[in-house]
Order: sequence, then C-alpha cells, then structure tokens
Amino acid sequence: MTEDVQKHSVHTLVFRSLKRTHDMFVSDQAKYIPLDEQSHKLKMAVKLKADYGAVLHMPILKEVKERVPQPTSSMQLQLGYAQPVSDEPEYTITGTHAYPSGPGVALTADTKIHRNPSEAGVHSMALALPPSQASQDASRTAASVPEIHRHAGATERSHPPSTALSLMESGGTRTSALMRRAPTMPKPQWHPPWKLFRVISGHLGWVRSIAVEPGNQWFVTGSADRTIKIWDLASGKLKLSLTGHISTVRGVAVSSRSPYLFSCGEDKQVKCWDLEYNKVIRHYHGHLSAVYGLDLHPTIDVLVTCSRDATARVWDIRSKANAHTLTGHTNTVATVKCQAAEPQVITGSHDSTIRLWDLIAGKTRATLTNHKKSVRSVVLHPRQYTFSSGSADNIKEWMFPDGKFIQNLSGHNAIINTLAVNSDGVLVSGADNGTIHMWDWRTGYNFQRIHAAVQPGSLDSESGIFACTFDNSESRLITAEADKTVKVYKEDDTAVRMDCFGLRSRYFLR
Repeated sequence: MTEDVQKHSVHTLVFRSLKRTHDMFVSDQAKYIPLDEQSHKLKMAVKLKADYGAVLHMPILKEVKERVPQPTSSMQLQLGYAQPVSDEPEYTITGTHAYPSGPGVALTADTKIHRNPSEAGVHSMALALPPSQASQDASRTAASVPEIHRHAGATERSHPPSTALSLMESGGTRTSALMRRAPTMPKPQWHPPWKLFRVISGHLGWVRSIAVEPGNQWFVTGSADRTIKIWDLASGKLKLSLTGHISTVRGVAVSSRSPYLFSCGEDKQVKCWDLEYNKVIRHYHGHLSAVYGLDLHPTIDVLVTCSRDATARVWDIRSKANAHTLTGHTNTVATVKCQAAEPQVITGSHDSTIRLWDLIAGKTRATLTNHKKSVRSVVLHPRQYTFSSGSADNIKEWMFPDGKFIQNLSGHNAIINTLAVNSDGVLVSGADNGTIHMWDWRTGYNFQRIHAAVQPGSLDSESGIFACTFDNSESRLITAEADKTVKVYKEDDTAVRMDCFGLRSRYFLR
C-alpha cells in the first residue's frame, strides 16, 4: 500500500513539474520581448555622442532637411547639444558637373541644370566649421541626427550616397566624390599553355616520386613496384633499374653535392645509393613506420625524412647519425622541404598543420593552422622568399620567415598530392582525380586545366597525379601518375595570345 502511495505522489509531482514548465516557456516562445522606448532612446543618445560626436557640429544638407524630420528638443537635451538657430539663407551644395547622360539614365529638370553654390552658402559653410579644423574637415560630410537614428543598427541596409559634394576651401575648390570603387583583380601575367609531349611506360605499379639530377641529363622515379628507375631526360629511354626496397618507394632525391641518390619507402627504410657503383652504401635506421618523403639540405650534408610515425628526422649523411627528431605533429608527416635560409625545414602533415622548424635547436618555430584538411605537399618558390601548400580545402601561399598568409588559390576541388613551381611564376597542382591545374603565382589566376587520358589498359579511376616537378631548364614538366606512366609536358610554342587591343601575336619559347 505504501509503495502505491509513493508511486502516485511521484507521478503527480512529475506531472505538475511538466505542466509548470510548459506554462512558463512554451506558451510565450513565439513572442518577442517588447522594446522599451526610454532605454532605446538612451542607448541611441550614448551611441550618437560616442561614435559621431566629432561630426555632429557639421551642417545639414538642404535635401536631408526636407527628407527627414528634425530632432526634438528633448533629444537635443539628451545629446548635450542644441541645434544652432540662425537666419542665414539655406544653401545647396552640388557637384561640379551636371548629371551624366547615358543609356537608361533619364534626365529631369533638376539634373539638367548645373547649379553652383551661392556665395551665402559658401560663407555659411565656412562659418560652420571651426577655423582650426577647416582644412581637415573639408573633405568630410556629416549626416544629420535623424539620419544617424534611422540607420543605426542597419548598416547592411544602407547605401553609399550617390551625390557628389563640392566643399569650398579658402583659396580654391575641392571636390569629394562619395563613390566606392569596386575591388579590381590584378592583371595576371600571360603564360603559354602546356601540352603533353611524351608518355613514358616501364613501371609495373603506381609511380609515387620523381627527382631530376642537377646536370639535367636524367631523372629518377620511385614506384609501388618497389623499384627505382633512372630515365634519360632527352629521349625518355630507361637507363637503369635499382632494386632493394621491399615496399613502395615514396621518395627520391639526387644530391647536388655528391654522387648520391637517396630513397625512402613504406618499408621504413631510408637508403643512400652510390651512383658510381649503383648499390646501397648507407642505411638510416630510426623511423617506426612508413617513410613518406625526404629532402636534402642545399648547403650542408644533412638529410631530412618524414614518416607516418608523426615525426621528421634529421640525419647526418656521412655518419648516419640521427641529429634531431622533430616531434610535434599529431598525425602522419606527409611532406618535408629544406632551404638554406631560416626556417631551414618546413613540414606538412595530415593533422592539417604546417610547421616551420629551427634546425639548430630542433624545435618548432611556427605552426600554421589555416588548413582544414591534410597538407600533403609543400613547395618553395625558387626566387621569392615564399612557399605554397596544397590541401583538399585550398592551395595557400605563405611568406617566410614566420609563415605570413598571402592568398588562397581556390578551384582545384580534389585531394592535392603534389605542387611544383618555376621561376616564371607558374604553379602546378596535381590531384588524386588525375587533374592538373596551372596557376599564376602572383595573382592566383588559374590559366589552364589538364586532364590527360589514362594509359590504355588502366582503369579510369587510376588517373591520380602523385608527384610532379620541373626539370632544371624549367621547359619541361614531369608527372608521376597512377596509371604506371611518367608524362612529360612542354610549353606550347605555337600558342597565340590576344593582347589588350585584341590583336593576335605569336608567342615563341624563350
């Protein structure tokens, strides 16, 4: 019996609580809080004095006086100023030119006539301004108090004034045209289009990495077929195949300081090949997972590798010592670049950040968090102190040394695997869906898009671009692709450009 009473009493309490909650909130949920007129007036008065106090003394235009009512005396008392009362004639200040005629512009009796301000208007204008501020405020215009009241809190509805005001100064005339000019995009430099020049076959798996040797005689590719192949750059013929990796070769680099080739792969191995004997002479052990990329320092004998273990490691090439382990990323480090100037090491990661590293201390100098998706590629401009990063959300340009953001390059809506840039300011982005976009570095203008057909016998889905680079003459672009081929692109020397006068002029290769 006691349990029944408790159950009944608890049920009653819950029901009452629900009913009270319903009565308190649900019944009034669609009603807005009524506006308190007194507090609104006080708020507007404070806002007027704080934001527009410097221009409240300025005269009111005749057109504005006719269009809006004057403030009441109570409002003037609240604002702490009084409207000046004078018997001076009212004046109209107009532009120095009559209303322009044009298609769709109807001329009226008022706009046909060009009225100059009267002398009384000029004197009253000069008297209205304080002498010390006359030269500073000559180019300013002030809205009336009712105008400010009417537009307060509704800036998105306001429109810029369309009338031109001519303000008179002692000794001359000054015109201030209140017109907002639309932002204009800087004119991009014209670049000749690129066209497919050669397709090189030979790998039995996805081609994941490319490097060109400093003498520009040959280039090297690493593939998912676990081999490294060296190709003649001029003819595209295979010169040599190197075997030794037991998994996909994800990165290759050729030293400009010694006859060495460096490679890394998903087998956690980093190898140094002596190209005089075509065999491995050093291994660099330390990474705990697949090694995704590597780069050589341009001036010192240092190799930097990045891995799926979320670290980048700095190696002494000769002693094989692990000089630094760069930790801080929270996910796979997908790309690494080195340069002689500070910061000397730049990494991009799947944690969507870019880190600039102090090579001497082995610590992060700056972390760039603008990207929202994985950063898979970073490229340094060969002449400017800038770099670019590629991600699925955007391609971004940055300025060294602190990673100041320059601009976004939007439009390549795919996973960006690779970037390359030449001295002419052509930025190339290659994506997972097989598309290549060409950009003007300075303006971010996308001047060409390429989607080359896949190799016969390959699936359409196997059209990804995994790596791309310019050769040292910058006249050829080499891409490594998912259809197991290497493609070479050249500038189209038959391209015809249109100059600013619409005349055709033939472009020749430099």
